[in-house]
Amino acid sequence: MLKEILSIGGKPGLFKLVSQGKNMLIVESLVDGKRMPAYSRDKVVSLGDIAMFTETDEVPLAEVLDNVLKKENGKEASIDPKSGNDVLRSYMAEVLPEYDKDRVYPSDIRKLVSWYNLLIKNNITDFKQAEPADEKAEEVGESEPKKEVAEEKKTPKTTKKAAPKK
Repeated sequence: MLKEILSIGGKPGLFKLVSQGKNMLIVESLVDGKRMPAYSRDKVVSLGDIAMFTETDEVPLAEVLDNVLKKENGKEASIDPKSGNDVLRSYMAEVLPEYDKDRVYPSDIRKLVSWYNLLIKNNITDFKQAEPADEKAEEVGESEPKKEVAEEKKTPKTTKKAAPKK
């Protein structure tokens, strides 16, 4: 679900992917419902591709949002995104205790809280992503023949020599 929710650099709020054109995406604002194009020059990031730093690894944003959802019992966040830095850091410590305090800035926490509130207002609460069929097949070990087939299809690139000039 989060793969379809986008953040566009320079534009406030979040956007839902509606359609794709040749050189653009058609997105709908979760704030006011207006549709607009997002071009390839815009910095567009899917929420499904974002992760937060922890002391040991990175945690997908979906997992962090799910932790906030559990803490808030499905309601909007109990703190204001414009709260002071210390309040935001203590809130983040409750949601994700092992978060990296040096690399996760208060501005990141503000963005997390405001995005969470926006998603809740739009009844988007299914943050965990379903595993694609290919990943499930790899876990079972069924994808080995597929890899061999893919390797057989690889052919070396051939280049044509230019005709000599007369």
